Amino acid sequence: MGKKKSSRKPPPKAKIIVPLDTQFNCPFCNHEKVCEVKMDRDRMVGFIKCRVCLEDFQTKINYLSEPVDVYSDWIDACEQANQ
Repeated sequence: MGKKKSSRKPPPKAKIIVPLDTQFNCPFCNHEKVCEVKMDRDRMVGFIKCRVCLEDFQTKINYLSEPVDVYSDWIDACEQANQ
């Protein structure tokens, strides 16, 4: 009698982790990748500033916040001011 063949599955492929951006497009001057986000986790404050038109924005963050969250808060505040 022969043994039963074992059906082994190949090991799962490793997922590539892509880091999130820290530079974004400016909603005021429309330049690309000129707004840089800095996270001050000690003071729980996120700060974003455009290098071209010098517009800036500051918001509260928590321990889960990322730079994209600060940028989205800035965009939301701009839309709120336009209404």
